[in-house]
This record gives sequence, structure tokens and C-alpha cells, in this order.
Amino acid sequence: MIGFKEIKESLLHVVFPHVCDGCGSDLLNIESTLCIRCLSSLPETNFEIHPNNPVEKDFWGRLPIINASAHLFFTKESLVQHLMHQLKYRGNKDLGLQLGRLMGNALKNAARFNEIEALVPLPLFPSKEKKRGYNQATILCEGIAEILSLPVLNKIIARPQHTETQTKKGRIERWKNIEGKFQLIDPQAIQNKHLLLVDDVVTTGATLEACGNELLIAEKVKLSVATLCVANR
Repeated sequence: MIGFKEIKESLLHVVFPHVCDGCGSDLLNIESTLCIRCLSSLPETNFEIHPNNPVEKDFWGRLPIINASAHLFFTKESLVQHLMHQLKYRGNKDLGLQLGRLMGNALKNAARFNEIEALVPLPLFPSKEKKRGYNQATILCEGIAEILSLPVLNKIIARPQHTETQTKKGRIERWKNIEGKFQLIDPQAIQNKHLLLVDDVVTTGATLEACGNELLIAEKVKLSVATLCVANR
């Protein structure tokens, strides 16, 4: 016999169709933004469980980190690019939270990240965050925090200076564009902590490097890095 909950969900689906953010299918759990098919086809890297993975190696000699990871591979014209576009430009915070929870579960199953004490989202320039309505890195952190039960420290570092888009710049140009553009606001709040710096994507790593070096100004800080995805180099 069909219960009240099922009837209610069916009526809500008619009025407010609940479809997969990946493929548009309506065959998905009411609490999910992605269907089983899209979830199973996400190109996971498994970097969380592998020391000396490509993302980690990219920071060698540049940023003294403990561990680093990216959860998904990013390629053009892919499902991941479609999801990233929705997160960054279509206001899809629910999708961001679910992607953050996927990151959180992967990190939880990796012993290398068990000592993390707080999450730090890579800050956006204020005007860009105001225009977008949120910082996508903060949304990812909130999803991760649901799984790992860690605080999200989104007020301890700022990005007060505007920078040009990094999209079409090479490694050296990216570094020159971002160097000195972050400001540590509250170093005492992160003293003696192992932080996880979180962003949506890592390409050359220049932005994460600049932000990470500013965080390391605080006394006895340990730093790890996690991104939702890694772009092809």
C-alpha cells in the first residue's frame, strides 16, 4: 500500500520536477542531485589513498604540505565540466554540498587525512563572491564538514585584491598574477592546527600555493590540500 510520504513526494515531483543535475533523468533519490548512473560514472582519481600522487608532486619544492588530493579528473566537454559550470555559474549550491560530501567520504576513508583539524576554503575576491552569491569552495567545505565533523574557517584569510582570470595563463603568469594577493586575518585562530585548504579545481596550483604560503605564516601550522577535481595539464 502506498504511504502518505510516497504520495507527497509524487505530487511534489509533478509540481517541482526533481531531475538529475548531470543527465536530466528523473530516476534518482529525492535527497540526491545526481542519479546512480551519473554518480557511478564520475571519474574518481583515488588520489586520497595514494601518497606521492600527481597533485601532491606538483607542490613539491613550492609549498610545504603534508598531503594533497583531487577527487575527480576534469576534462573538457565532460560530465565533470557540466557539474562545475552548475556549481560556479548556475547557483547550484545543493549540487556543491553533495560533491563536498563525496569528497568528505573519500577523505574519511583515507588514513592520510585523519589528522585534519579544520577546513579552510580558498577565498574569492569579494566582488566576485557577491556577484555569484557564495564561494563555491565554502560550499564544498560545508559538504565535507557534514562527513568529517570539522569546523569550516572561512573568516581567517581574505583575498582583498582583485586579480585577472587565471584561465588562459601559464604557470609563471599565474604565479605573478596571484602573488601577494591573500591576507591572513586571524593567525591566532589557526596556530598549532593541521588545516585542509579546499578549492574546486587545481590546474597549475599557483593560487593554492599563494594562499597556502600565507596560511603558513601562522605559528606551527600544518597544511594539506584537497580539491574537487584536477584539470588536465
